[in-house]
Amino acid sequence: MSTTDHPDEPTADAFADRLFASALGAFETLSVHVGDRLDWYRILADRSALTSVELAQAAGTGERYTREWLEQQAVSGILEVDDEAAEASDRRYSLPPAHAEVLTDDRSLAYLAPIARIIASAAVQVPALLDAVRAGGGVAWERFGADMRDAQGDVNRPWFEHRLAGALANVPELDAILRRPGARIVDVGCGHGWSTIALARAYPDAHVDGVDVDAPSIEAARAHAEEAGLSDRVTFRLGGGEALADDGTYDAGFVFEALHDMPRPVEVLSALRRAVRDDGAVVIMDEAVAERFAPDGDDVERIMYGYSLFICLPDSLSTPGSVGTGTVMRPAVLERYARDAGFSGAEALPIEDFASFRFTRLRT
Repeated sequence: MSTTDHPDEPTADAFADRLFASALGAFETLSVHVGDRLDWYRILADRSALTSVELAQAAGTGERYTREWLEQQAVSGILEVDDEAAEASDRRYSLPPAHAEVLTDDRSLAYLAPIARIIASAAVQVPALLDAVRAGGGVAWERFGADMRDAQGDVNRPWFEHRLAGALANVPELDAILRRPGARIVDVGCGHGWSTIALARAYPDAHVDGVDVDAPSIEAARAHAEEAGLSDRVTFRLGGGEALADDGTYDAGFVFEALHDMPRPVEVLSALRRAVRDDGAVVIMDEAVAERFAPDGDDVERIMYGYSLFICLPDSLSTPGSVGTGTVMRPAVLERYARDAGFSGAEALPIEDFASFRFTRLRT
């Protein structure tokens, strides 16, 4: 039977074309990582059109490697090039402003260079992932290194800085709680502290505590708060969310894009239930995946499964006894965790267009 009998049936050639396109994307993503780490993009953004010799001198890199990268970037459509020059070393390359924003402007909502760092860091750990899949266990967060840790903070920073205050202000009941005089807020799984700092900026009468299990992230968060001039109202400490005091100290508790990574999410939510006053609020921001699994998932589903397979699930499973949630935490799973932790239920908050995240309030 030929494929003409079933015209919609995928062919080997079509699938091969898809994998070839994926391979192109993989190489281009890794090339973005190289340009980001070697500051080539930033130099091009600052100094306009440069030859390979000029860029190599400015960056302190080898000219032959620099030239190969420039040509690859031009062929990929990332850089523009004046190809009228007779000699390859005389060609001038430039970074279009729109591309410069995506690759170098760490305050822009379009900033995506950190994703290349995340993927490159995950790729380095593939041998460890294969060992974990075969023998059990996982790949601990610290093994992914500084590039992964810093990139995770960098990719979310613009959203917290530019959009978090407005998003919370548009939920009147939650905003009123956060505006209580002398309000106390806890940010569990705070990472580099950008969410913690954004909360403190949005609510100047509040004191905000950030908590995280990763020591280098806590050090970075403290430095960021000091630089922001918020050390008097923002504190950071090393520890897990399970260890929060159970005395109703806080008016509100948040977990921003971290609950799915936690090996014991119900214990963390139980601790938040006890640490936050009954008339307070507990809010979880996590990936806005679909309500249920379907094989025709959209791009959000595809990238979240990628994060889960290579980063979040191995990290979570590196802790013995982990429930192994993974990045693709469906709303029903979060609600089950919430009810097991003593909450009466969970409801999605009316916050939209906040990257690929969903805000959920847990009800007492």
